[in-house]
Amino acid sequence: MTDTLTPVLSDNWDADKPWTMESYERSGGYAALRTALGMEQDAVIALVKDSGLRGRGGAGFPTGMKWGFIPQGDGKPHYLVVNADESEPGTCKDIPLMMASPHTLVEGVIISSYAIRANTAFIYVRGEVLHVVRRLQRAVQEAYLAGHLGKNIHGSGYDLDLIVHAGAGAYICGEETALLDSLEGRRGQPRLRPPFPAVAGLYAAPTVINNVESIASVPCIVANGAEWFGSMGTEKSKGMTLYSLSGHVKRPGQYEAPLGITLRQLLDLSGGVREGHELKFWTPGGSSTPILTAEHLDVPLDYEGVGAAGSMLGTKALQIFDETTCVVRAVLRWTEFYKHESCGKCTPCREGTWWLVQTLARLEEGRGTEADLELLLDQCDNILGRAFCALGDGATSPITSSIQYFRDDYIRHFTEGGCPFNPADSTVFATAGATA
Repeated sequence: MTDTLTPVLSDNWDADKPWTMESYERSGGYAALRTALGMEQDAVIALVKDSGLRGRGGAGFPTGMKWGFIPQGDGKPHYLVVNADESEPGTCKDIPLMMASPHTLVEGVIISSYAIRANTAFIYVRGEVLHVVRRLQRAVQEAYLAGHLGKNIHGSGYDLDLIVHAGAGAYICGEETALLDSLEGRRGQPRLRPPFPAVAGLYAAPTVINNVESIASVPCIVANGAEWFGSMGTEKSKGMTLYSLSGHVKRPGQYEAPLGITLRQLLDLSGGVREGHELKFWTPGGSSTPILTAEHLDVPLDYEGVGAAGSMLGTKALQIFDETTCVVRAVLRWTEFYKHESCGKCTPCREGTWWLVQTLARLEEGRGTEADLELLLDQCDNILGRAFCALGDGATSPITSSIQYFRDDYIRHFTEGGCPFNPADSTVFATAGATA
């Protein structure tokens, strides 16, 4: 592993007005675009493949491989869609990136669109973050005025239009096919697959959908090469990434480090858990990933390491909870969020999340029994793998993992006739819908 912190995407965040094109170009911005335009499109795809860049939105699918699925010579328009609908509770990496340096994303969009031969690209942003929408719109306007977008970009013969689209505020639109339906003007609901977006995506045409951080990582790969990118991270999880620390930690924020760093190292960098307290549990990738405990402080935070520990790296949203936190209450609040945000398309998720909330609330209030714990696990088992998209699975993850590690906390609620933890001792931030 290289140095503990590797500022690349965040390298210019402390510059004077880094969101302006003038500031971005002073730090070398748009040089990678000119390099890419001098390459063959397939060579750009091969470069991203060789770098080992994996999707930063949660699943970790190889980005270059996804681009390679787009059929060529099919006579259809191709589209690039950037998923900026960051709505996972606890996740707050894409919004700071777009606020601090929107041109990093815009340059990545242009290079990526060029590689997959797309002449129209979209950035789908959650509508609640109006300040981000406006900043992106201004960055796109600056890029058009400078000739980075539009017709015959820098004399290359390549044309590209980029549209910033504000979503209507539904968590489900973070699911890529629901996002496409929303972008087409319909209610955001997941699509049945196949066909996959690479074959029939936006407007039934071949489409690549990538996370903000994935696309923003492309310019530095073009500028510095695949070997440079691969020198950071681990053998199978290469490169640097943004880790979001929040909760009961002294210095919450964004920490850009190589994949494979541990939470122990990140806590050292952030000053540790708040004074006088100790770590109880944490999420490695947002509230829809199975929780981990202090036993997992030295687990490498890469896709393989976290997977081997029984969770998922997800969005790398590290929510830190100390011993004052009631795990039952925290999980209930997350589950209420998933119940509220279910699109209602499939029965396991629509009905299952409702019943999860009823059972959890009964347990949290101290009115439950040992049988309710078994009922809760049975409900999770009936949802897991049976929902139309990953929302149902994500809703069960914190429940089953919390019972695995903190079954005694659940039991104390109904043996003591209520929550044994004093809410005044904790500053639990796991409020439904809180993402920053």
